[in-house]
This record gives sequence, C-alpha cells and structure tokens, in this order.
Amino acid sequence: MRKAQAKKLPLAPDAKYNDTLVTRFVNNLMWEGKKSTAFTIFYDALDKVSKITNEDGYEIWKRALQNVTPAVEVRSRRIGGATFQIPAEVRADRKISLSIKWLIRYSRERNGKTMADKLSNEIVAASKGEGASFKKKEDTHRMAEANKAFAHFKV
Repeated sequence: MRKAQAKKLPLAPDAKYNDTLVTRFVNNLMWEGKKSTAFTIFYDALDKVSKITNEDGYEIWKRALQNVTPAVEVRSRRIGGATFQIPAEVRADRKISLSIKWLIRYSRERNGKTMADKLSNEIVAASKGEGASFKKKEDTHRMAEANKAFAHFKV
C-alpha cells in the first residue's frame, strides 16, 4: 500500500502583482535556486511585452498562458500487448503546469540576446495564438482528436 500523498505547500504571492501564479511561473523559470534572477528576467520580459504591445504586460502574459493551456492530452496504455494513445482530460493543476513549462521551454529555444527578450517574444506570440508553445497545444489536441477511437479504453 502506498503512503499518503504529500501535501501541497502554499506558494507566496509575488511582490509586484500579488499573484501566486507569477511565483509558480518564476519557480519553473528559475535555475540553480536563483530566484531573484528569475524574477528580474520575468519582470523585464513583462516590461518588454508592454513596450511591444502598448498594453499591460501582465494581462498579455495571462492571455498567453490561457492560449497555451491544453484541455486534452494523450496517455499511453498497454492493452493486450499493444500500446494505445488514449485521449484524456487534463487535470486543472496539470493544465497550468503544462502551459507554464511549454512557454518557458519554447522561449528558451527561441532566438534572442537575453532570456527576457526570448520570453517576451514568446509571450507576445502566444497571446496572439501563434508561436511554438501554442503550436504544441494545437499538436496535443490534434493527437487526442486523431486517437478519439480509443477513448473507450479510458485510463
């Protein structure tokens, strides 16, 4: 029998926007425990987003996260020696995790001088419904749609 699942520790909201989602994003952005550097990168990126779009960078970032958030994904399941990709709803907590990770991952892969530049460009692209992270969401949905025939196997 498995032990009890670990309790989720509450996140402290960030200083500027008083939002725990920002802290969660920065925690994923952070490397080697350098949280203040990660916050600097994030806030610089939002400033650049405001300059590019002439709108509130924070609102654009929230819209970008919304656009990248997946509703369904495929999960592997072995049935009778064959592995099937079965479409499944994504849990609320995992939706946020995936969208954050995709935004950060694809912004790191972008061209740009600094991480703040790369992140701001990816945020702007995602808010418009384009860019690599948005494409990842579309591909995930397309794969789930293609494997709809196996939905009756449910995980």
